[in-house]
Amino acid sequence: MNVISLFDGMSCGRIALERCGFAVSNYWASEIDKYAIKVAKANYPDTVHIGDVRNVIWPEIFDGEPIDLLIGGSPCQGFSWAGKRLNFDDPRSKLFFEFVRVLKESKPKWFLLENVNMKQEFQDVISEHLGVKPVRINSNLVSAQNRDRLYWTNIPVKSMPENRRIVLKDILEDGFVDREKAHCLDANYFKGGNLKSYFEKRRRQLVFDIESDENCSGLVLAGEADLKGHGYNRRVYHPDGKAPSLCAASGGNLEPKTITSNTTWRKLTPLECERLQTVPDGYTAHVSNTQRYKMLGNGWTVDVICHLLKGMKNG
Repeated sequence: MNVISLFDGMSCGRIALERCGFAVSNYWASEIDKYAIKVAKANYPDTVHIGDVRNVIWPEIFDGEPIDLLIGGSPCQGFSWAGKRLNFDDPRSKLFFEFVRVLKESKPKWFLLENVNMKQEFQDVISEHLGVKPVRINSNLVSAQNRDRLYWTNIPVKSMPENRRIVLKDILEDGFVDREKAHCLDANYFKGGNLKSYFEKRRRQLVFDIESDENCSGLVLAGEADLKGHGYNRRVYHPDGKAPSLCAASGGNLEPKTITSNTTWRKLTPLECERLQTVPDGYTAHVSNTQRYKMLGNGWTVDVICHLLKGMKNG
């Protein structure tokens, strides 16, 4: 199989193809982040990196080889509800049209594009250019992460992934205690308040029912950490529920957090974040933790991609 992966990142698509049993003859990856390239090369040395997507020209750099599959997750910052929602006015989100260009030039048998959930009017623009409507899948069906995404593909999709009912405690490292990063959940700690009493008053659980709602988030909010910044930064989740979606930003306490006791919390480790994305343990362990968090947030939930790619076997 000959594959072009645009906005390849750390090659989650390659992991999914391997997991599904597809033999890859050539894997051309368009990526500019040197850390993501380093991780992809460490795991798949035969990957051919072809640089900036704007310089990917068919057929010159592909030796005239026919393309079986084109995949990519174009930058989402312009569409994300968490951002400024500049949509196609955001230069990063405009790169979607590079995916369209390469699709038209290379004419692959199959294609798959991933992006965040967005306003219907912008979904419609993408659907018009690709000729298909998106499939909406939440990663919480196959992992301990609540990650709602849209997938545009001409690969037959006959069902949703099976709900594995995995929760945060299922992916935590056994016996892991990060004493140095454990913090008090009491926002009034500096005043000398009763930590346990105060935390239990603030502790709350979001209402959800996994048995009756396959698409629920599954998040169980345990409390808030004594941190500055946006409310997202302060949220601490209970291991009986799901983790929030990993984000591409790193630092600034953006990493998902879980409680370790009634009064302490810790950030999830890079290995635990790999498990949230159903990436093999240690896959990203070739760069700093900061870069690992970043590329995992930018990456795909591999088992969702695998579920979609399996449709090629019967197509």
